[in-house]
Amino acid sequence: MDTGFDPEQVIEEFEGLTKDAKRIQTETLKKILEENSEAEYLKKWRLDGKTDPESYSSRVPLVTHKDLEPLIQQIADGAPYPILTGKPITTITLSSGTTQGKRKFVPFNNELTETTMQIYRTSFAFRNREFPIGNGKSLSFIYGSKQFKTKGGLLAGTATTNVYRSEQFKKTMKAMQTPCCSPDEVIFGPDFHQSLYCHLLCGVIYRDDIQVISSTFAHSIVHSFRSFELVWEELCSDIKTGTLSSRITVPSIRTAMAKILKPNPELADKIHETCLSLTNWYGLIEHLFPNAKYIYGIMTGSMEPYLKKLRHYAGGIPLLSADYGSSEGWIGANVNPTRPPEMATFAVLPNIGYFEFIPLREIDVASQDRTLTEFGSLMVEPRPVGLTDVKVDEEYEVVVTNVAGLYRYRLGDVVKVVGFHNSTPELQFVCRRNLMPTINIDKNTEKDLQLSVEAAAKLLAAEKLEVVDFTSQVDLSSEPGHYVIYWEVSGEAREEVLKECCNCLDSAFVDAGYVSSRKVHAIGPLELRVLKRGTFQKILDHYVGLGSTLNQFKTPRCVGPTNQIVLQILVNNVVESYVSTAFG
Repeated sequence: MDTGFDPEQVIEEFEGLTKDAKRIQTETLKKILEENSEAEYLKKWRLDGKTDPESYSSRVPLVTHKDLEPLIQQIADGAPYPILTGKPITTITLSSGTTQGKRKFVPFNNELTETTMQIYRTSFAFRNREFPIGNGKSLSFIYGSKQFKTKGGLLAGTATTNVYRSEQFKKTMKAMQTPCCSPDEVIFGPDFHQSLYCHLLCGVIYRDDIQVISSTFAHSIVHSFRSFELVWEELCSDIKTGTLSSRITVPSIRTAMAKILKPNPELADKIHETCLSLTNWYGLIEHLFPNAKYIYGIMTGSMEPYLKKLRHYAGGIPLLSADYGSSEGWIGANVNPTRPPEMATFAVLPNIGYFEFIPLREIDVASQDRTLTEFGSLMVEPRPVGLTDVKVDEEYEVVVTNVAGLYRYRLGDVVKVVGFHNSTPELQFVCRRNLMPTINIDKNTEKDLQLSVEAAAKLLAAEKLEVVDFTSQVDLSSEPGHYVIYWEVSGEAREEVLKECCNCLDSAFVDAGYVSSRKVHAIGPLELRVLKRGTFQKILDHYVGLGSTLNQFKTPRCVGPTNQIVLQILVNNVVESYVSTAFG
């Protein structure tokens, strides 16, 4: 590559970092604490200039976002003194809000952008070894949300928007020879429906140049090609005549697309023939983009349910899971790209933050699963271990200290250590902690819900139907409380099949606390509610209306009582309801 980007050099640097992960972690913590020594938050814990891991963990408490929320709000409101960081925070990241029902403010700075680029470069270098690409383009379903100013004048936007607008991102993508085929006006368009249509149109126009199909999450890629099924004839018409569809009304998008769209009847006919030749859209991506090397996006955790449909669209094109991170920052890179997404592992980069890990068994037996009742009021807390002290096959909750003012921050993610790359651990994402509230002594997780749905969905598959998407609710409005699972199904299913699905959903939960509680009627029968087609599109539209983006969207897997609007969307769109008889 003649771009100033040398993949082998990036790999060599990564190998050096991971061979001495313990020392790198100590240096990273020292750097973070020294740079932010004037922050009021750190002064409160009287580190007195100490930067070693032992002093840090013994004096600074573990926290959750709830503990830091008032301080982050002060920063957003324009507090003139250093609260969490020595240098001023200039940008605020907004989480999607799909996990807890409300959007979080998270401090963001240029250093976090740089760690993002390091993750991108590292994983790309390893991907390029296995799937080398030449000068081509990427069909990237990426979207920038609106940014706004906080009360204190700070720019606020989604994590992806903050990254996509940065010069570092554009330079990195260009250096890796995978620039997005869509113009910026499409990426940052105000209407994501119009942007999605134009992403698809650009992809088809540049079909021979497309080497990578990507988005932040697998859901976005599946959603995009479900949309393609509905608009492909319109896309062909646009290409044939060289005239953009009247559905695109945003002037800036129309102007940008006019530079790309020219009459091409031959291409239009080729795409038309391709679409007509496909059986149930199997291999759509493979046939549309003959030179595509792989499909790339986050495919773990809550994205796993979309893999079956994505493989259906992909045909023979490999699926590669992207890296592991969150709105709060990145953690690890996928340096084993040939593993199937369900087995993806992430090697922690020891210089992008300071990481600790709470053994899950210790959390489960702790008498208190919180660390602070009020700011400064310390409770008994579990004891994390350092990055290089984790054990293979053990599960942990991740604790992050980053360059943007999060100190010993409990991420809420559960990971499993599956091995080491040199001296840094390779993690598998397991689930989010406490996503599903308990009714009695049940401890079901998002993963348990996913497995239950997968088991029941096999009954639908026999009917040539599929679960388009799903979510759940814990209903405590009557005694005893019970689980409610909402399904959107791809077609009309017979009543007896759905009754069987409902019983299967209930009996597929294997958590001992749930099973025993169901047997003694301490938890009521599970309820399956079937939704109208398009319900999850309405939920997506709701979150986008709040300022989220399609590439950031994750279907909430358990909708809590604080998420009243989404609950109302679900309730208003129920067409059938079934109650389990699995436990008599």
